[in-house]
Amino acid sequence: MAASRVEKMASEGDSPENCRETRRQRIQMRILEASGEGAAPPSRKRDGKRREAHEEPETSGFSVSEKRNRVADGGAPSPRPRSSYLAVSLSSSTSSASDGELVSPAIGSTSGSVPAVAFGSISLAGRSREMEDAVSIQPDFFRPEGSPSIHFFAVFDGHGGSHVAALCKAQMHVLLAEELGRAETETETERDAEAEEARIKMAVGRSFARMDEMALMACACGTIGVPPCGCERSGTVSEIVGSTAVVALVGGGRLVVANCGDSRAVLSRGGRAVPLSDDHKPDRPDELARIEAAGGRVIYLNGARVYGILAMSRALGDKYLKPAVISEPEIRVVEITAADECLIIASDGLWDVLPNDLACDVARRCLEEAEPTRGSERLLHEDGGDTAGGPEKEHASDARCSLAAALLARLALGRRSADNISVVVVDLRRTRGWSD
Repeated sequence: MAASRVEKMASEGDSPENCRETRRQRIQMRILEASGEGAAPPSRKRDGKRREAHEEPETSGFSVSEKRNRVADGGAPSPRPRSSYLAVSLSSSTSSASDGELVSPAIGSTSGSVPAVAFGSISLAGRSREMEDAVSIQPDFFRPEGSPSIHFFAVFDGHGGSHVAALCKAQMHVLLAEELGRAETETETERDAEAEEARIKMAVGRSFARMDEMALMACACGTIGVPPCGCERSGTVSEIVGSTAVVALVGGGRLVVANCGDSRAVLSRGGRAVPLSDDHKPDRPDELARIEAAGGRVIYLNGARVYGILAMSRALGDKYLKPAVISEPEIRVVEITAADECLIIASDGLWDVLPNDLACDVARRCLEEAEPTRGSERLLHEDGGDTAGGPEKEHASDARCSLAAALLARLALGRRSADNISVVVVDLRRTRGWSD
């Protein structure tokens, strides 16, 4: 009957006023039909009040307003105002921060109640056809009870494939946080400095051992588990696949550096370079003796190599080269002093062509600049790496640290480095809260 009334009204005349009234009646009928109600169409006054009541949610969400627009027009939703998108974006980002969700490691400088740490990084394929490096940065990844937060920095240089380095990037900080938490509960009564240092070293050693086991079980596609993955890449890739690992923990007034392989960590202290790790090369006297004692051989083929294959004596993975190649890291703990300027951790793509002293001098000069120039900012985006966003490549927004990392990578390229280049620079002078 309602439909016949609308048709009758439409046939009485085609004046603009009648057409508008007819269109309004038709829209109201569609609203009633969509909602399944049998009541009469709402009056103009009631309809106006309803619109006013819903004006506020229009700028804070999509579902209610878009559904209303879709029903009212009988088709596609009307375009949303630009301010509505902005309001939704701002509210969602604010809520994620306030709700304590995981914040992307692309944030370069932490602040607030957490001790601040300034850092920058870059990772480039360089002149190599394959990208096998990975960088992992996790600010505030672990907070011991009653102590300042600890920040995690790591560089992984893969060989034979990229999946072990990628796996280390995804899992190493998780395993290390678990082991540090476990060690803290096991030694609650022991709080002296020596016991705490021993506890940290044991936790780091266990995390490397667990990471090595995980790497040996991983398929080339990244899947972990037993039985092995059944993908097309399973069993077709050589099991001489692994990765170096240099991990630095910064916080609590100390630096903890764990190294396995030939990536390196160097501290700039009082204008001098202080190596915090020693490269694990097969021809290093103590490593050569260990390899031979384990029944392995070092063959000089384009340099010293384990069985003529691997140019390092320690690594994560490399199933077929065990027990000559081990995953046990060398760990060093140093106290942070007022003379410490910065920490550089990088893959051998940098250290093969750049001496420690020069690298520290370049980084130190970059960090001493008041503000990076425009030309320096362009340098951050001209080195062939993705330095604008993604956590894989550019992890820090701190301009001076990012500039230092990019400049070091550029110098390595200029010196004809043929390998992937990954660099992390941590500014220790602007890292606050060591004894909070």
